[in-house]
Amino acid sequence: MIELRIALPQPNFDLLEIQLYEISDPLHHRYGQHLTQDEVYDLVTPHDESLSAVNEWLAIHGLLEQDLTRSPAKDWVKVDVPVSLAEEMLGTKYYVWVDSEGDSIVRTTAYSLPEHLHEHIELVQPTTLFSTLRGMKTNFHLGQGDPAPAPAKGSTISVPSAHNGQVDTSCNSSVTLSCLKQLYNAVGYTPSKELKNQIAVTGYLEYFANLQDLQLFYADQRPDAVNSSFEFVSINGGLNNQTLYDAGNEADLDTQFAFGMSYPIPATFYSTGGRPPFIPDASTLTNTNEPYLDWLDYILNHPNPPQTISYADHEQTVSPNVLVKDLRNLVGARGVSLLFSSGDSGVGDGNSDPHTTICISNDGHNTTQFIPLFPPSCPYVTAVGGTVSVPETAISLSGGGFSNYFDRPAYQAAAVPGYLNKLPKGTYKGLYNPKGRGIPDVAAQAENYRFFFQGRASIIGGTSAASPTFAGIVALLNDVRMKHGRPSLGFLNPLIYTLGAFGAHSGFNDITIGNNPGCGTKGFNATKGWDPVTGYGTPNFGELKELVLAI
Repeated sequence: MIELRIALPQPNFDLLEIQLYEISDPLHHRYGQHLTQDEVYDLVTPHDESLSAVNEWLAIHGLLEQDLTRSPAKDWVKVDVPVSLAEEMLGTKYYVWVDSEGDSIVRTTAYSLPEHLHEHIELVQPTTLFSTLRGMKTNFHLGQGDPAPAPAKGSTISVPSAHNGQVDTSCNSSVTLSCLKQLYNAVGYTPSKELKNQIAVTGYLEYFANLQDLQLFYADQRPDAVNSSFEFVSINGGLNNQTLYDAGNEADLDTQFAFGMSYPIPATFYSTGGRPPFIPDASTLTNTNEPYLDWLDYILNHPNPPQTISYADHEQTVSPNVLVKDLRNLVGARGVSLLFSSGDSGVGDGNSDPHTTICISNDGHNTTQFIPLFPPSCPYVTAVGGTVSVPETAISLSGGGFSNYFDRPAYQAAAVPGYLNKLPKGTYKGLYNPKGRGIPDVAAQAENYRFFFQGRASIIGGTSAASPTFAGIVALLNDVRMKHGRPSLGFLNPLIYTLGAFGAHSGFNDITIGNNPGCGTKGFNATKGWDPVTGYGTPNFGELKELVLAI
């Protein structure tokens, strides 16, 4: 058996996009007027003609309404069918493909639909998409004994934008919640747990957040949160494996810092199932769907927390149609802030040696090119890059660059050309798309995080640490607004770029030192203002909390 997903056109998507930008633009009179679930569905539900045409085609193959599962807006149809029937419906042949790591997927190299359905079906999956969900390449250090001794209190470093202008010197070797609150000027702020504000983290790839590790982390860094927990929600059969030695470093990292930064704001961990290997002779259904879509459908039907999600894929391995269909701005229009780490490979592979680079295009020409990551390349999410040290500089692994699929969004109309105009003429010509969506939008610390994994204090790094940190700050900002009767921030990027244009006192700490090598190059440089290494920089909560109340 195989689960087919059939995508129908969203005829009023352009209207949804217009409304998204209006309610997300702090200078627009509709700012913060997030759409209701029904208002979103009214804009994306397919025309009756499309629904009828697809239903008739499915019925020809013996598939009736009781066999189908529809998304809330009816723009996706899921149906479980024998592989032989899928092959008949799509005029193709499926095969089991095994990659170099031994993972297998069921795909085909081409498929076809009756001509009269071309205007009524945007895509069918799984078919020709060969990407696989993957975790970030976190810099994880775990040795014998205690590789992460508790940092000793001692001297401080002068950082004008920090709380009281000082940060503990120990933060250069071990980043803790205390370090982040000092550095990002959030010391002393106490959020409420009584408001409707929520923060959530999503786990894929069978990554589990362990409650025992969380309690060890809280005892170490957030004693007032000891014995508190998060709500667990299973999506698409996601498991809640609490065996200590099955804990996932990504899931532990994300929950500990996102929830630790924002405690006591209610927190949720979504465990999203999917991606087991396909066994051709199995008699039971094998789940071959893309789990992100199940998560997205779930969120569209539920309250809207800001999200931080630590996974990514090479942009060029994902179908452009799937890119758009996956992350159209349905969630942002509902008032959700989606944050993604920008990646840990600089502009592509993290390798500055042109002789050993693996940044090769997959268009048949095998040319060297920068490789952006998806979903951070999507213009409807907030991409978080990385910094290191105190005072902060760009960390060399910080993912950044320009999308090859998504055009530059309107909110970047001034910031991105402002950066490109500083580059010497001809810099990296042909390696990147100068008209593409720039990545990242913002940044946070991305190295030497002290967290607990499988019962032990450990050190970890990567932009997968930066994203939950920034998400925690966003949750605090939502708390500030809700205490004053304001709605959540929702889709962040128009606000970020409006504030970033202020320069000084924009709410961000501008990062002007560092670069992100890769693909046989030194990558891009951090510089004054926005740049494709750290975006507009790291957050200054003290400034941002005043700014988000002024709009």
